[in-house]
Amino acid sequence: MHQGKKLVLNKFGQDREDAIENILALEASPAPEVGKLQPHEVLIGIRSASVSFVDLLMLSGQYQKMPPLPCVLGMEYSGVVLATGSDVDGSKLAVGDRVLSDFLVTGPRSNGAYQGDGGWQTFAVAPEQGVHKLPDCLSFDEGCNLLLNYETPYYAFINRAQLREGETVLITGASGAAGMAAIQVAKLLGANVIATGRSDKKLEQVKKFGADHVINTSPRPREEGIPRFRDEVKALTDGRGVEVVFDTVGGDVSQEAMRSLGFGGRMVIIGWAQNTKVAKGGGKRGSDNADRLPTNIMQMKGLFVMGSPMIIHSDRDPSIRIPRLESVFKWASDGLLTPVVSHSYPLEDYKRAMYAKISGKVNGGCVLNPEPFLL
Repeated sequence: MHQGKKLVLNKFGQDREDAIENILALEASPAPEVGKLQPHEVLIGIRSASVSFVDLLMLSGQYQKMPPLPCVLGMEYSGVVLATGSDVDGSKLAVGDRVLSDFLVTGPRSNGAYQGDGGWQTFAVAPEQGVHKLPDCLSFDEGCNLLLNYETPYYAFINRAQLREGETVLITGASGAAGMAAIQVAKLLGANVIATGRSDKKLEQVKKFGADHVINTSPRPREEGIPRFRDEVKALTDGRGVEVVFDTVGGDVSQEAMRSLGFGGRMVIIGWAQNTKVAKGGGKRGSDNADRLPTNIMQMKGLFVMGSPMIIHSDRDPSIRIPRLESVFKWASDGLLTPVVSHSYPLEDYKRAMYAKISGKVNGGCVLNPEPFLL
């Protein structure tokens, strides 16, 4: 029987680093027996698995969804179909097909029997509806960074902010996986993009990726804290400010981004990467360190400030996801969007991969590559 490997989380860490150093364990993992597949199941040989910000929060139970323990994390993966159950339609899904996983149907962010079977392993079993064919133009590394990253800005811009052609959007944390995807989606929708980040080198790549303007939000010489980048934003918009903010960062950056909005502007909250202590570690939950925004600015500028709970809303109403998936797959198949993946590591080097993501070295996505097996 073929032996693979899996990265197992047996308990929640006090924080991400505790889980990485002391809890995650790389274990032997024999290939599941093909004859024991349920009629609707497929066996995937994983080639690439994303290391996302959400995955890292899950290590300590600080994400709103807590998978059952022990489990294999890795919200998104891509690979090759190695075997199918007896009821799987071979015209839709067959041995040898290149596929990517659907994070709402299988893996740690899903509900049900496959929640503990994520991508940080050599093999995964998924329900047939839990995988999609990988567009021919995408690599395995790109495929495991497609759905979560692009569905997030699609929902934020179309379902929440109702971004219109010709408007200007400010994207914070633009060199992250969601930020890079947001640039592409905003441009496809006909918007102008101002992108922020803390590294000139990364911002050069962000601009090459489609941003119209970039702003470095690192402290300026002889200054402390976040600079008043609202002034730069207003200079770039003839004094108006932007119509929409897509905020992934939280904290002081969020507040300055809010001040960059014009009157009646719309702010969409994606996350608060600057504040990983919103919830307690060790799976204890609670929200004692909530991110905060100034209500006086909202009032005086007549702002619309809204959350963008793409996954939660899709769980509650799956119908809203149908046009979103159709658009993302069509854009990808037409070559109109391509996930950026700057770092890839063998599965055995998971610590290096995770610390690269935590430290901010990654531009776009970061992936783990299990050694491929063929049955």
